[in-house]
Amino acid sequence: MSAYLVAIDIDGTLLDSSYRIGEETRRAVAEAIAAGVLIVLVTGRRFAIARPIALELNLHTPLISHNGALTKDIETLEVIDYHPLSAPLARRAVELARPLGADVICCYDPHGYGRVVIDTISADNVKLRRYLDRSPMIIEQVADLRASINDDPIQVMSSGPCALMDQFEQVLADHLDGQVKLLKTAYPAKDMTILDVLTPECSKAVALAAVVERSGLSRQEVMAIGDNHNDVDMLQFAGLSVVMENAEDHMKNLGYYVTGSNDEHGVAEAIERFIVGK
Repeated sequence: MSAYLVAIDIDGTLLDSSYRIGEETRRAVAEAIAAGVLIVLVTGRRFAIARPIALELNLHTPLISHNGALTKDIETLEVIDYHPLSAPLARRAVELARPLGADVICCYDPHGYGRVVIDTISADNVKLRRYLDRSPMIIEQVADLRASINDDPIQVMSSGPCALMDQFEQVLADHLDGQVKLLKTAYPAKDMTILDVLTPECSKAVALAAVVERSGLSRQEVMAIGDNHNDVDMLQFAGLSVVMENAEDHMKNLGYYVTGSNDEHGVAEAIERFIVGK
Protein backbone atom coordinates (compact mmCIF):
# COMPACT_ATOMS: atom_id res chain seq x y z
CA MET A 1 0.00 0.00 0.00
CA SER A 2 1.13 3.56 -0.76
CA ALA A 3 -0.11 5.93 1.94
CA TYR A 4 -0.44 9.56 0.95
CA LEU A 5 -1.89 10.69 4.26
CA VAL A 6 -0.73 9.60 7.71
CA ALA A 7 -3.13 10.27 10.61
CA ILE A 8 -1.32 10.32 13.94
CA ASP A 9 -2.70 10.42 17.46
CA ILE A 10 -0.72 12.65 19.86
CA ASP A 11 -0.64 11.36 23.44
CA GLY A 12 0.82 7.88 23.81
CA THR A 13 1.63 7.85 20.10
CA LEU A 14 3.46 10.87 18.69
CA LEU A 15 4.72 12.04 22.09
CA ASP A 16 6.95 9.96 24.34
CA SER A 17 6.23 9.45 28.03
CA SER A 18 7.90 12.81 28.76
CA TYR A 19 5.45 14.50 26.33
CA ARG A 20 8.18 15.25 23.80
CA ILE A 21 8.64 14.46 20.11
CA GLY A 22 11.71 12.27 19.71
CA GLU A 23 14.32 13.25 17.13
CA GLU A 24 13.77 10.00 15.19
CA THR A 25 10.05 10.74 14.95
CA ARG A 26 10.65 14.36 14.01
CA ARG A 27 13.01 13.28 11.24
CA ALA A 28 10.66 10.60 9.89
CA VAL A 29 7.75 13.06 9.77
CA ALA A 30 9.91 15.60 7.91
CA GLU A 31 10.99 12.93 5.41
CA ALA A 32 7.38 11.91 4.79
CA ILE A 33 6.35 15.53 4.21
CA ALA A 34 9.28 16.00 1.81
CA ALA A 35 8.01 12.96 -0.10
CA GLY A 36 4.62 14.63 -0.54
CA VAL A 37 2.79 12.76 2.21
CA LEU A 38 0.17 14.67 4.24
CA ILE A 39 0.63 14.38 8.01
CA VAL A 40 -2.57 15.01 9.98
CA LEU A 41 -2.73 15.05 13.78
CA VAL A 42 -5.94 13.49 15.12
CA THR A 43 -6.28 13.97 18.86
CA GLY A 44 -8.59 14.07 21.84
CA ARG A 45 -6.73 17.17 23.00
CA ARG A 46 -8.28 20.59 22.91
CA PHE A 47 -7.22 22.66 19.90
CA ALA A 48 -5.28 25.14 22.04
CA ILE A 49 -2.94 22.49 23.47
CA ALA A 50 -2.65 20.45 20.27
CA ARG A 51 -1.82 23.36 17.94
CA PRO A 52 1.71 24.03 19.31
CA ILE A 53 2.65 20.43 18.52
CA ALA A 54 1.43 20.75 14.93
CA LEU A 55 3.38 24.00 14.57
CA GLU A 56 6.47 22.36 16.05
CA LEU A 57 6.34 19.79 13.23
CA ASN A 58 5.80 22.53 10.61
CA LEU A 59 2.50 21.01 9.54
CA HIS A 60 0.16 22.87 7.19
CA THR A 61 -2.67 20.35 7.27
CA PRO A 62 -5.97 20.62 9.18
CA LEU A 63 -5.77 19.75 12.88
CA ILE A 64 -8.46 17.35 14.13
CA SER A 65 -9.04 17.98 17.84
CA HIS A 66 -11.58 17.16 20.56
CA ASN A 67 -11.79 13.56 19.26
CA GLY A 68 -13.15 14.76 15.94
CA ALA A 69 -15.58 17.41 17.17
CA LEU A 70 -13.48 20.28 15.82
CA THR A 71 -11.20 20.48 12.76
CA LYS A 72 -9.41 23.78 12.20
CA ASP A 73 -6.76 25.37 10.05
CA ILE A 74 -3.61 25.51 12.18
CA GLU A 75 -2.48 28.88 10.84
CA THR A 76 -5.63 30.91 10.18
CA LEU A 77 -7.80 29.25 12.90
CA GLU A 78 -10.55 28.82 10.30
CA VAL A 79 -13.14 26.24 11.35
CA ILE A 80 -13.20 23.48 8.74
CA ASP A 81 -15.50 20.96 10.42
CA TYR A 82 -17.49 21.29 13.65
CA HIS A 83 -19.92 19.02 15.48
CA PRO A 84 -21.08 20.61 18.78
CA LEU A 85 -22.91 18.85 21.61
CA SER A 86 -26.40 20.17 22.29
CA ALA A 87 -26.74 22.30 25.43
CA PRO A 88 -29.56 20.17 26.96
CA LEU A 89 -27.46 17.01 26.66
CA ALA A 90 -24.43 18.81 28.07
CA ARG A 91 -26.46 19.94 31.09
CA ARG A 92 -27.75 16.39 31.59
CA ALA A 93 -24.22 14.97 31.49
CA VAL A 94 -23.09 17.42 34.17
CA GLU A 95 -26.16 16.59 36.24
CA LEU A 96 -25.40 12.85 36.06
CA ALA A 97 -21.81 13.45 37.17
CA ARG A 98 -22.73 15.11 40.44
CA PRO A 99 -23.95 12.10 42.50
CA LEU A 100 -20.77 10.22 41.55
CA GLY A 101 -18.43 13.04 42.46
CA ALA A 102 -16.98 13.07 38.94
CA ASP A 103 -15.24 16.29 37.91
CA VAL A 104 -16.55 17.77 34.66
CA ILE A 105 -15.49 20.60 32.35
CA CYS A 106 -17.18 22.18 29.32
CA CYS A 107 -15.27 23.30 26.22
CA TYR A 108 -16.39 26.26 24.08
CA ASP A 109 -15.17 28.76 21.47
CA PRO A 110 -14.61 26.72 18.30
CA HIS A 111 -13.63 29.86 16.36
CA GLY A 112 -10.83 30.99 18.68
CA TYR A 113 -8.24 29.21 20.79
CA GLY A 114 -10.91 27.58 22.94
CA ARG A 115 -12.47 28.30 26.30
CA VAL A 116 -12.84 25.87 29.22
CA VAL A 117 -15.59 26.42 31.79
CA ILE A 118 -15.42 24.76 35.23
CA ASP A 119 -16.98 25.19 38.62
CA THR A 120 -15.10 23.02 41.13
CA ILE A 121 -12.38 20.41 40.73
CA SER A 122 -11.77 17.89 43.51
CA ALA A 123 -8.69 18.65 45.58
CA ASP A 124 -7.31 15.15 44.97
CA ASN A 125 -7.78 15.29 41.18
CA VAL A 126 -4.20 16.42 40.64
CA LYS A 127 -3.93 15.15 37.05
CA LEU A 128 -6.96 17.14 35.88
CA ARG A 129 -5.65 20.25 37.61
CA ARG A 130 -2.33 19.84 35.79
CA TYR A 131 -4.19 19.38 32.51
CA LEU A 132 -6.06 22.65 33.04
CA ASP A 133 -2.88 24.43 34.11
CA ARG A 134 -1.49 23.95 30.58
CA SER A 135 -3.65 26.83 29.34
CA PRO A 136 -4.79 28.92 32.34
CA MET A 137 -5.59 31.93 30.16
CA ILE A 138 -8.66 30.23 28.67
CA ILE A 139 -10.10 28.83 31.92
CA GLU A 140 -13.35 30.40 33.14
CA GLN A 141 -14.65 29.48 36.59
CA VAL A 142 -18.37 29.71 37.33
CA ALA A 143 -20.46 29.06 40.43
CA ASP A 144 -22.58 26.33 38.81
CA LEU A 145 -21.40 24.62 35.64
CA ARG A 146 -24.77 23.09 34.78
CA ALA A 147 -26.60 26.40 35.13
CA SER A 148 -23.99 28.15 32.98
CA ILE A 149 -24.60 25.95 29.93
CA ASN A 150 -26.78 28.05 27.64
CA ASP A 151 -24.99 27.55 24.34
CA ASP A 152 -23.95 24.31 22.66
CA PRO A 153 -20.41 23.40 23.79
CA ILE A 154 -17.79 21.61 21.74
CA GLN A 155 -17.87 18.81 24.30
CA VAL A 156 -18.20 17.85 27.93
CA MET A 157 -15.15 16.17 29.42
CA SER A 158 -14.52 14.32 32.66
CA SER A 159 -11.29 12.94 34.01
CA GLY A 160 -10.43 10.91 37.08
CA PRO A 161 -9.53 7.45 38.40
CA CYS A 162 -10.27 4.62 35.97
CA ALA A 163 -12.92 2.94 38.15
CA LEU A 164 -14.83 6.19 38.67
CA MET A 165 -14.74 7.01 34.97
CA ASP A 166 -15.92 3.49 34.09
CA GLN A 167 -18.84 4.03 36.47
CA PHE A 168 -19.62 7.45 34.99
CA GLU A 169 -19.46 6.02 31.47
CA GLN A 170 -22.01 3.37 32.42
CA VAL A 171 -24.34 5.95 34.00
CA LEU A 172 -24.14 8.12 30.88
CA ALA A 173 -24.78 5.10 28.65
CA ASP A 174 -27.79 4.09 30.75
CA HIS A 175 -29.40 7.54 30.70
CA LEU A 176 -28.27 8.99 27.35
CA ASP A 177 -28.08 5.87 25.19
CA GLY A 178 -27.82 6.85 21.54
CA GLN A 179 -28.05 10.56 22.30
CA VAL A 180 -24.32 11.11 22.85
CA LYS A 181 -21.02 9.57 21.78
CA LEU A 182 -18.79 8.45 24.65
CA LEU A 183 -15.07 8.22 23.88
CA LYS A 184 -12.63 7.04 26.49
CA THR A 185 -8.86 7.42 26.73
CA ALA A 186 -7.57 5.18 29.50
CA TYR A 187 -4.15 5.04 31.17
CA PRO A 188 -4.41 2.17 33.68
CA ALA A 189 -0.77 2.47 34.76
CA LYS A 190 -1.49 6.04 35.89
CA ASP A 191 -5.01 5.17 37.13
CA MET A 192 -6.42 7.93 34.96
CA THR A 193 -9.15 7.95 32.33
CA ILE A 194 -10.40 10.84 30.20
CA LEU A 195 -14.05 10.48 29.22
CA ASP A 196 -15.39 12.71 26.45
CA VAL A 197 -19.10 13.31 25.87
CA LEU A 198 -19.72 14.31 22.27
CA THR A 199 -22.51 14.56 19.76
CA PRO A 200 -23.32 11.13 18.25
CA GLU A 201 -22.11 12.08 14.76
CA CYS A 202 -18.64 12.80 16.08
CA SER A 203 -15.53 10.61 16.05
CA LYS A 204 -11.93 10.68 14.91
CA ALA A 205 -12.90 8.54 11.91
CA VAL A 206 -15.71 10.87 10.77
CA ALA A 207 -13.45 13.94 10.97
CA LEU A 208 -10.58 12.12 9.28
CA ALA A 209 -12.87 10.91 6.47
CA ALA A 210 -13.85 14.52 5.77
CA VAL A 211 -10.21 15.63 5.58
CA VAL A 212 -9.36 12.68 3.33
CA GLU A 213 -12.23 13.50 0.96
CA ARG A 214 -11.25 17.16 0.76
CA SER A 215 -7.71 16.06 -0.05
CA GLY A 216 -8.95 14.03 -3.00
CA LEU A 217 -7.74 10.77 -1.50
CA SER A 218 -9.39 7.47 -0.61
CA ARG A 219 -9.33 5.65 2.71
CA GLN A 220 -7.03 3.05 1.12
CA GLU A 221 -4.41 5.79 0.82
CA VAL A 222 -4.46 6.49 4.57
CA MET A 223 -2.25 5.11 7.32
CA ALA A 224 -3.47 5.67 10.90
CA ILE A 225 -1.37 5.31 14.05
CA GLY A 226 -2.88 5.21 17.54
CA ASP A 227 -2.75 3.66 20.98
CA ASN A 228 -6.06 3.99 22.80
CA HIS A 229 -9.82 3.31 22.83
CA ASN A 230 -10.65 6.58 21.10
CA ASP A 231 -8.43 5.60 18.15
CA VAL A 232 -10.30 2.40 17.25
CA ASP A 233 -12.70 3.86 14.70
CA MET A 234 -9.86 5.78 13.05
CA LEU A 235 -7.87 2.55 12.78
CA GLN A 236 -10.90 0.80 11.29
CA PHE A 237 -11.27 3.57 8.71
CA ALA A 238 -7.68 3.59 7.43
CA GLY A 239 -6.36 1.37 4.69
CA LEU A 240 -3.32 0.63 6.85
CA SER A 241 -3.51 0.74 10.63
CA VAL A 242 -0.72 0.73 13.19
CA VAL A 243 -0.98 0.27 16.98
CA MET A 244 1.70 1.34 19.43
CA GLU A 245 3.46 -1.26 21.58
CA ASN A 246 2.57 0.76 24.70
CA ALA A 247 -1.16 0.26 23.98
CA GLU A 248 -3.28 -2.05 26.13
CA ASP A 249 -3.38 -5.69 25.07
CA HIS A 250 -6.91 -5.49 23.64
CA MET A 251 -5.69 -2.78 21.24
CA LYS A 252 -2.71 -4.84 20.16
CA ASN A 253 -5.00 -7.81 19.57
CA LEU A 254 -7.13 -6.02 16.97
CA GLY A 255 -5.08 -7.53 14.18
CA TYR A 256 -3.22 -4.41 13.08
CA TYR A 257 0.53 -3.96 12.73
CA VAL A 258 2.15 -3.29 16.12
CA THR A 259 5.04 -0.85 16.03
CA GLY A 260 7.45 0.16 18.80
CA SER A 261 6.30 2.04 21.86
CA ASN A 262 6.12 5.82 22.08
CA ASP A 263 9.45 5.72 23.94
CA GLU A 264 10.94 3.54 21.19
CA HIS A 265 10.10 5.87 18.29
CA GLY A 266 7.21 3.68 17.14
CA VAL A 267 5.77 6.38 14.87
CA ALA A 268 9.14 6.77 13.14
CA GLU A 269 9.40 3.00 12.74
CA ALA A 270 5.98 2.83 11.08
CA ILE A 271 6.65 5.74 8.74
CA GLU A 272 10.01 4.31 7.71
CA ARG A 273 8.58 0.83 7.19
CA PHE A 274 5.49 1.75 5.22
CA ILE A 275 6.12 5.20 3.79
CA VAL A 276 9.69 6.49 3.52
CA GLY A 277 11.26 3.08 2.97
CA LYS A 278 9.05 2.25 0.00
